[in-house]
Amino acid sequence: MISPLCPICGAPLTTEKPAWKCENRHSFDVARQGYVNLLPVTQKHSLHPGDSSVMVAARRDFLNAGYYAPIAEKLCDLLARYAPNAESILDAGCGEGYYLSHLDAKERWGIDISKDAVRYAAVREKNAKFLAATAVHLPFPDAAFDCVLSMFALTAETEFARVLRNSGIFVQVLAGETHLSALKSIIYPTLLEKEKTLHPQLEGFALLHEETLAFDFTLETQGMVQNLLYMTPHAWRISKDGAEALAQMSRLSDRAEVVFNVYGRQER
Repeated sequence: MISPLCPICGAPLTTEKPAWKCENRHSFDVARQGYVNLLPVTQKHSLHPGDSSVMVAARRDFLNAGYYAPIAEKLCDLLARYAPNAESILDAGCGEGYYLSHLDAKERWGIDISKDAVRYAAVREKNAKFLAATAVHLPFPDAAFDCVLSMFALTAETEFARVLRNSGIFVQVLAGETHLSALKSIIYPTLLEKEKTLHPQLEGFALLHEETLAFDFTLETQGMVQNLLYMTPHAWRISKDGAEALAQMSRLSDRAEVVFNVYGRQER
């Protein structure tokens, strides 16, 4: 059983309702939905960090419609191949819990810097544990997990290596070069070609496997087109003209291109 750590002093927390507490009397309430906020003010970069409730709801509705089901299926295949006996999984940047809900392990934990995201995740998946926390200061002891996931999220390689067991794996999922090119062609007047590092070298890890998954999908309503926008980083960057152009789209055909990197934890 994994015991999370107090984000203030680093002591183990007792995970009892209605509040998790450490020996130094730091206390963290269990929310009505079941998640716990372990993100102290000193680790926040804004008053409400991460995705808003609008963005999280958009992602939930889009993913629940099944458009990204091939990504979840590929993730399950890779874990069955590279971590068939994993008893503990951490989804670092779990969003509203869609991908973690597809996985099977004795202990499943999800963390996200967005409190709205983990609130939605805790409602979706009652048999996993969700925390508002940051990947760069994971509230877990060393060598706690068999598998760490980063699904289109931050890669904090030092922390991921720390909380992984020597035999553990890290699965990194990135957007490929042409991911959502149709969406980008509508919302940006010019597409800038930026070189992306799709298979990065990570300290403490060896790359075991890399694979690119590509598939087409079509959105049939304006509402779902907007959901796609708000579940991507483009929602933070879109211009007024881009938003107006997308608002005219009641149908959108696009292509997903997703890179899977599987890393093995190197011996300490």
